Amino acid sequence: MHIGLAVVLLLQYGAQSAVSEPAASKDAVALDRSAGFDSALLELSVASSELPDDYTIRGAVNWKDIKGLTEFLYIDSDGHFKRDWAVLLGLEADKHGIDPLIVYELLKIESGETFDPDAVGPKTRYGQAYGLAQFMENTGPWIAEKAGMDYEKEKLFDPHYAIQLSVTYLSYLYEKYEDWDHALTAYHRGMTGLEKYIDENGDAASWYAVEIQENAELTASGRQ
Repeated sequence: MHIGLAVVLLLQYGAQSAVSEPAASKDAVALDRSAGFDSALLELSVASSELPDDYTIRGAVNWKDIKGLTEFLYIDSDGHFKRDWAVLLGLEADKHGIDPLIVYELLKIESGETFDPDAVGPKTRYGQAYGLAQFMENTGPWIAEKAGMDYEKEKLFDPHYAIQLSVTYLSYLYEKYEDWDHALTAYHRGMTGLEKYIDENGDAASWYAVEIQENAELTASGRQ
């Protein structure tokens, strides 16, 4: 429970009422909304309280941007992309320096536009893909190691875990290839599959990479 985070959020936005003693983030909802509290900020503090207990928020965070992203993604997804997922996505994308909307649109495609954290992909000769980010068992362990997280297959169904892995993997791929066509096609097909795709098509602009980038641009325009 991120008690301190809720207090910091309220102070950052100039809350007009004093809290006599520390309270859990969820308790912030009980505060009188007529006292000048921003209702979206209160929802953000509650969503933040749902982050994993061992999650570390590093560096300075622009909470106004996180708040805006959280509410936008929740509404855009018709409530399927939960507020706490959006908070985590915003924090992780900021930490790795990548566009959160690229990750959001990737997760939308990977989950069949349902954002179902229990999604299981079809059987292939390489196995099956699991969870919100559709990681396979031959990929999950080494990405988890890069993220500094323990690996268990069951964790792939945890949306917080899946989001952290997906951002870590996308950041790694983007740093490796330095463009989104390569990075996204590699996410979809694997790095060997990317090389094969380029050999067959002459470039890395797969339907998957193009659709995610176009959708991210459309989604971004909807925020303006």
